[in-house]
This record gives sequence, C-alpha cells and structure tokens, in this order.
Amino acid sequence: RSTMDVCASSSPTLREFGCEQNLLSRPDGSSSFVQGDTSVLAGVYGPAEVKVSKEIYDRATLEVVMQPKVGLPGVRERAREQCVRETCEASLLSTLHPRSSLTLVLQVVHDDGSLLSCFLNSACMALMDAGLPMSCLFAGVTCAIDTDGQVITDPNAAQEKESRALMTFAIDSTERRVMMSSTRGSFTVHELQQCIAVSQKASDKIFQFYRDSVRRRYSKTL
Repeated sequence: RSTMDVCASSSPTLREFGCEQNLLSRPDGSSSFVQGDTSVLAGVYGPAEVKVSKEIYDRATLEVVMQPKVGLPGVRERAREQCVRETCEASLLSTLHPRSSLTLVLQVVHDDGSLLSCFLNSACMALMDAGLPMSCLFAGVTCAIDTDGQVITDPNAAQEKESRALMTFAIDSTERRVMMSSTRGSFTVHELQQCIAVSQKASDKIFQFYRDSVRRRYSKTL
C-alpha cells in the first residue's frame, strides 16, 4: 500500500494534485486521484470473461461506469464515460486480450471543477496499477476561458461557472498528441489552439508526477 503522493505545482497553472494506487482490495488495479478539492476513485476489473453478446473476437471489450457522488448516472455521466472509454481504448493494447472484458469503475468523491481531467488521470493510474499493457500513458487537462479571454488551467467549480468556454483534453505521453477532446461554450480557432498548447505543456507536469509516484511506490516495495 502506497502513501498519498502529493505534488505542489511550481507555477500557478495547476492546482496541487495527489494520488494513491492499490488502495482497494477487490479490483485488479485501483487509484485515488486528487486535483485541488476535486477527488475521484478508480477501479479496474479484468481481463475477465465477457458476455457473448459483448464479445469482440480480436480484442478486449472495455466498459466504463461512472458513479456520481449522489443519485443515479445521467446524460452528463454517459458523455464523460464515452470520453474516458475512447481515451483508454486508444492507449490500451486490447488485442493482447481478445474475447475478454475490462471494466473501469469511476466514483466521484468530490467535484470542485475539472472533473473529467481528474477522471482521466485516475483512470490512467488505475490501468497502470492493474499492469495492463498500454502503448502510452495519458493525462487529462481542463482549460477554461474567462470572459476576458484569459486561459485558466485546471479551473475550480467557481471558475468553470464564470467561464465562457471549457475544454478538456487527453494528451498522450509519447508525442503529446491530443487523444480526446471535450468542449463546451464559444471560442475561436486561435483560442482552441492556445488551450491545446497550454494543455500539452501542463501534461509534462502530470507525466512527471506519474513517474515520481510509481518510482516512490516501487522503491518502498523492492
């Protein structure tokens, strides 16, 4: 069991984030990820047997289930599930586990903004913890554009509410490509490019944090 790793950001672009892996006993991999006051739990189950109706003959079937803090999942959760699933499918080497199922369960602990990027980061750490083969890691970064046109990275709930546009990107660890984007609000092409560039830069910190967390965890166990 690893202790909670915390990274204090050197520049003001990202809120402080922390992570703990392998904290749940039942899943094959798990993680808790915290960004500021936003907190998410992730659990990965599989590869396991898959229902015949969902079986894909040449790769694993990935299901993503998102649980809100209270109540039942709605349309917003379904949209976020799809964003996370597309990102995971793009990074997992699912052809190594054909005719099997992988399930990723994400639970909101507390939402104070940038929830989708927190889901993505928690999912990536849980997949790493499960030891699943991946072609690359991914980091989630959320950007908000305020009414003055300023870009705010990793916004909290209040900043999200006041923003005229909100974008979340999944960035891959090898070439810093955008693997998935989710946007709402109005923005120009230039602002979109600006947010992508900021997210790619911010992802470096998250990937470094992943490395540091894993290094610390395994230096304790070896």
